[in-house]
Amino acid sequence: MKEITEPFHLFDDPIKYYTSMLEDIESAKRTIYLQTYRVGNDTIGVKFRDALTEKAKQGVEIKILIDSWGGTSIPDSFFNELKDYSGEVRYFEKLKFNIDFFTKGHRRNHRKLLIIDDDISYIGSTNITEYNLNWRELVMRLKSDIAFKFNKIFNEDWNNYNKKVIDKKSNSRMIRHETCEILRDVPSITNQKINKRYTQLIKKAKDQVLIETPYFLPGFLLRKALMDAAKRGVNVTIIIPKHSDVSLVDILRNKYLGQLYKSGIHFLFYIPHNLHAKVMLVDDDVYSIGSSNFDYRSFRYMYEIALIGQRKDVIEQLENHIRETIRNSQGFDYERWLHRPRINKFFEWLLLPFRHLL
Repeated sequence: MKEITEPFHLFDDPIKYYTSMLEDIESAKRTIYLQTYRVGNDTIGVKFRDALTEKAKQGVEIKILIDSWGGTSIPDSFFNELKDYSGEVRYFEKLKFNIDFFTKGHRRNHRKLLIIDDDISYIGSTNITEYNLNWRELVMRLKSDIAFKFNKIFNEDWNNYNKKVIDKKSNSRMIRHETCEILRDVPSITNQKINKRYTQLIKKAKDQVLIETPYFLPGFLLRKALMDAAKRGVNVTIIIPKHSDVSLVDILRNKYLGQLYKSGIHFLFYIPHNLHAKVMLVDDDVYSIGSSNFDYRSFRYMYEIALIGQRKDVIEQLENHIRETIRNSQGFDYERWLHRPRINKFFEWLLLPFRHLL
């Protein structure tokens, strides 16, 4: 693979960032910490497991934190050899069936980080699976001492992995680093830090707000901020997949599109495959990249992470990424939406009470 020269480098092709991750893992000398929502019992999951096992054999400290819900596809024996060489694997908040399962079961750790030797970090939208190999993602590789900050975040989650009571104040504290800030969300109805920061950025926007998200179900205040921005002349563009991997969300999101479109918001549908990137760019000046979707469930129930910054080199790469996304997208057809089948409208109405859980 071509040598990466930028300290902050963006990938949107899964094959390229998986290759880069595996090369960095191979070069690790001291520590590898991996936090992910999902690991697949497939070619990608096996490649990462085998690479991490090999480093464990060499004496590198390996810690892997997987969300229990996202880790259900891998057998208990999947990491046995890695554990034999002192590698550690933990599953975040094991599923417990009780009276509160319907809501508590949605409180998942959706954060995605890879930290190597306090030197290289990855943050973004991707899981460690092969099912997303043809998706459009967004992952940032950072060769920077920001890795120390990510290490702190990882170790907090590592230590909290199965606690009954988690210190939410500590686990959602903002961390600053040079031109960046790291925001974290924990399950909360009122204290949704990423949601609130996005709303602030949209309210301050002067020229442009551009959002890529696989799932678009924003709450009232976020919808209002987007509509108000469009009304004052800001170019608000939201890019979503024509068909995501969660069809129920696709059905329900359509309920909102007409009203938002009439308020001046532009919608584009990404056509080739699923668009799984999670990014916001405001005024070509401030960006957000991370794990959080633009929906109720992410903001209310999930442990999420976002890197918000103003680096010009990142913004230039983002603009190239966005141009390519737009080139493979088509515009929203309001007339077609207006005359969509009644059965579609019925299911939109039927699903509306469950919008927080989709």
